[in-house]
Amino acid sequence: MNKILLPALIVSLFMGAKAQSPLQFGAMPSVNINKKFQKDWTGNFKAESRLILYNEEFDYKYSLTDLSLIASKRISPSASLGFGYLARIEDNTVKNRAIQQLSLVRRYTGWRLAHRIMADQTFEKDEDTEFRFRYRISAEFPLEGQTLDVGEFFLKAGNEYLNSFQGSEYDLEIRATLLLGYSISARNSLEAGADYRVDSFISNNTRNRLWFSINFFQSIGK
Repeated sequence: MNKILLPALIVSLFMGAKAQSPLQFGAMPSVNINKKFQKDWTGNFKAESRLILYNEEFDYKYSLTDLSLIASKRISPSASLGFGYLARIEDNTVKNRAIQQLSLVRRYTGWRLAHRIMADQTFEKDEDTEFRFRYRISAEFPLEGQTLDVGEFFLKAGNEYLNSFQGSEYDLEIRATLLLGYSISARNSLEAGADYRVDSFISNNTRNRLWFSINFFQSIGK
């Protein structure tokens, strides 16, 4: 039942984008490299770009690139604590962001549920520091059998709530993702699907963005 309800909820959120305007559409490719270290430490490097393909009309435009590095320490069998840095390259400027996160993963028969609580602070010259607090819940389901094996597909669905504070301004962004993944090997996987985001609705200036997300993952052993 859970394999049906959560993806159905995400799909309903995607469909809501059609009833609202304006809608921005684009591509969001990323590369993720994970490295395991001794004493339960893990490093993650991620490079992600955003390419706008439609914004009230079809017109290609490069938006930004994020480069991030996060170090995580497993503090229990199901929890890890991470700290990191992100550089956002946008409009010939670089924004610096500090990241703190707590991740919890629960494994059930035939699926996996993950929670992530994150705080970050973005620093930019001549601008107030932006403080963001985020909560994400996601589930992963193998589409063949009870476990995910090499050469098999899986489904990943997620929902995230992002609170932003900058000076006297506050905004809430809601995100929903639905991705189809494929296990290429024991160390590599590929995901592709939709990432829908809506924000600025508190100020009655709603912005809808729908990204085609494609993510490559590479795991490097000790």
